[in-house]
Amino acid sequence: MERPGAGAAVLMPLERGRGASLSIRLSAVIVTATIDEPRLLTVHIGHDPIEALPSGPLEVEHRTLEVGLRAWVERQTAQKLGYVEQLYTFGDRDRVEDARAGRALTVAYLALVREARPGGAGEAVWQSWYRHFPWEDWRCGQPATLPPLEARLSSWARQAASETERRLRAERLGLAFARSWNEELVLERYELLYEAGLIQESWRDLGRPALPGDGLLFGVPMAADHRRVLATAIGRLRGKIKYRPVVFELMPPAFTLLQLQRTVEALSGVRLHKQNFRRLVEHQGLVEETGRIRAETGGRPARLVRFRREVLLERPAPGLRLRAARRVTVS
Repeated sequence: MERPGAGAAVLMPLERGRGASLSIRLSAVIVTATIDEPRLLTVHIGHDPIEALPSGPLEVEHRTLEVGLRAWVERQTAQKLGYVEQLYTFGDRDRVEDARAGRALTVAYLALVREARPGGAGEAVWQSWYRHFPWEDWRCGQPATLPPLEARLSSWARQAASETERRLRAERLGLAFARSWNEELVLERYELLYEAGLIQESWRDLGRPALPGDGLLFGVPMAADHRRVLATAIGRLRGKIKYRPVVFELMPPAFTLLQLQRTVEALSGVRLHKQNFRRLVEHQGLVEETGRIRAETGGRPARLVRFRREVLLERPAPGLRLRAARRVTVS
């Protein structure tokens, strides 16, 4: 077999008679954060109006998967990546970008950046990730989209063909949308909406238009399976800030404790008790004084702190062990 030319995507032949080739794609969930919003870098490739994650095929000249990922991100967004970790490998046959092109594996990565520099060939734009998951933001109480969403999911659960399936659906709903809200179960909630046909991706994958006049298709859709990838990344990051100091990859070199708290709240989607949060940060030894202050508008100056990197050598799991927020319902 001839060696592919430079720039060609890596294709792996399947068994004779079993279908087309297998390709490997690389996708990046690139996150930055202000004190108000976790933001996601999305692109538009070609004339496709649907938002997508920066992505592209693994090519022959890419020495490693991560090298290939960084190359595609810089080409499409002009964004240089710092912290990167492999997220998951996606390969479902019924949820691929183009079934005619054969089977594709997508290796997804989570990247955290401090500096937002959109540009490149993909018309990159920073957007709040809550545009795609409006039911995940509890910072101001119960999201307005949640009651109609839960009503539709409950109806879907009751319509199952068998008693066993009805019970299974009800159990999954009870876990994912429990009164004691678990902010990490982003993917589980998304998968329930997908199976219930409450998001546009599920109709698109069936090759059918969404129900006409139905205003309850929740959240902004994304290309291919990218919203599923994003759900996986959000859940991973929300869990990881509890046992690893990854949140500091998003913070400036010097910051106030209130800025740190608001950033953690933006990522987790819940409000935190101010004094409890500060005691936790100080008890964990995560920050140290800079000796400088910041003049706060309308209040007394706030002291500036920085991440204390020595904590990485002192114990194996230095993170912010947040309690899951109690779910507050509005009658």
